[in-house]
Amino acid sequence: MQAAALVRSRDTSMRVLPVAAGCVLVELADLGETLALLKAMHGDPIAGVGEIIPAARTLLVQFDPAEISLDALTDVLASRRGADIEESPGPLVEIPVRYDGEDLQEVASLIGTTVEEVVRRHCGRDYLVAFTGFAPGFAYLADGDPRLAVPRRTSPRTHVPAGSVGLAGAFSGIYPKASPGGWQLIGNTPLTLFDLDRTPASLLQPGYRVRFRDMAISAPYEIAQTTRKSPVKAATRKGAATAAAMEITIIGLPVLFQDLGRPGQSHHGIGRSGAMDRGSLRAANRLVGNPDGAAALEIVLGGLSFRISGRAVMAVSGAPLAITVTDGSGARISAPHNEAFALDEGDRVTLAAPAAGMRSYLAMRGGFDVAPVLGSAATDTLGQIGPPTVLPGDVIPILAKATGTAISLPQPPAFEMPRAGETVMLDVVLGPRTDWFTQDAVSSFLWQDWTVTAQSSRVGIRLQGEPLERQNNGELPSEATVHGAVQVPASGQPVLFLADHPITGGYPVIANVARYHLDLAGQIPVGARIRFNAISRFAPRTIPGKHI
Repeated sequence: MQAAALVRSRDTSMRVLPVAAGCVLVELADLGETLALLKAMHGDPIAGVGEIIPAARTLLVQFDPAEISLDALTDVLASRRGADIEESPGPLVEIPVRYDGEDLQEVASLIGTTVEEVVRRHCGRDYLVAFTGFAPGFAYLADGDPRLAVPRRTSPRTHVPAGSVGLAGAFSGIYPKASPGGWQLIGNTPLTLFDLDRTPASLLQPGYRVRFRDMAISAPYEIAQTTRKSPVKAATRKGAATAAAMEITIIGLPVLFQDLGRPGQSHHGIGRSGAMDRGSLRAANRLVGNPDGAAALEIVLGGLSFRISGRAVMAVSGAPLAITVTDGSGARISAPHNEAFALDEGDRVTLAAPAAGMRSYLAMRGGFDVAPVLGSAATDTLGQIGPPTVLPGDVIPILAKATGTAISLPQPPAFEMPRAGETVMLDVVLGPRTDWFTQDAVSSFLWQDWTVTAQSSRVGIRLQGEPLERQNNGELPSEATVHGAVQVPASGQPVLFLADHPITGGYPVIANVARYHLDLAGQIPVGARIRFNAISRFAPRTIPGKHI
């Protein structure tokens, strides 16, 4: 590590920017001050403060307003800022790279040099793993050649191959898995950056040093890695008592296991994920007497059929759809939506497409016999963590019913399911980067109807409308984002982040959807329209600092 990069003599002013209820973004002078405040908060934890996510010059701080007020939190943070930090150099990891990225020539043009010079400069320094984020195993590499600082792409790609080496602002980074991304791609490495069968799973850890090697001129070499087999990769658990099973016969769109997610692992670059409509997941589980957070199947636009072995009790909640049960004699009956229903040996169940909404949740009494991955059965599509996608021919064991479980009566839906062609109103908290946009753009964001495009997924909803104009056209240093963030790339077309969103991003977030509307956002279909309603004004707080 180049320790001098973390020692400063500058203004230590701090800004506290609104994100959502119980969540703020703390903006500091630079990376060194950010890491110093993070270290101070970890060394002396603040009562009521939960997860803290570091980035280039910000900390996302989640807190419980019942334990600590925003004013009190601000005072504590202000009192701890401004300390210097020096760390001993961490282990050195060498990364072999084929410099053949799609944007290599464009990067050379942006900085006014040759492709060969870009490669030489990229390999010419040791980098520091400053922090992790975006996706599991993604490390932000600081201390590179300042001439290689280039802006992100105007609009992020929907697919970046695993191992892609990119540049964004002052950072270099490597995409551990195939994912969306907006960095300028200059090459690719064959190394695996994140692997649950390795300890630690992430090859690059904060504090490590990194050196890139050009595979065109470097001799082959190997990187020593301490590994072990992970005990959480199996599809089902071993030794659990099962009462029945369901055999999948037909699948429409991908069907995933989901629960309430895996919170508290952002320091590994791992997001929470979980059900897109948590209220519907809880409802389905309660109807069959399961714990709220038991794993259920998340079904997009119906189209699922399965056969039951043994006897079971199911419930389907979320997007309402027709449920047909065909018994062994061929007789057909309609099963109710949002109610528990008993199934017998040999029953075949078919779920039609919903008339409204996007996602339905299927729970079975006792729960599914599915092994957790990192403490959760949620499938994270961005991080590619969790149980595999359900496929035709899969046989999913159903656990025996636990004794003493309470079964709830049917409850009315929390909201009316949205339909294609309709306009859905979502409340938002303005910030943290509302001031990056012109006043006209903020008004346009709130008053126009945004169309939900087909380029939408569990990661986020891509919206189309009148582009939003920035008043700050600079490059935003990467910072943490939350479920519900409305990020605006340079194209001016917003992206509404959903359950599998990246932990950090480099485009400004104009607003965040209120938490009570996140389930509704997860049910908005392609072709619907969204209008955003601000429930707060943008009111950042600036805490004066001192020169140190």
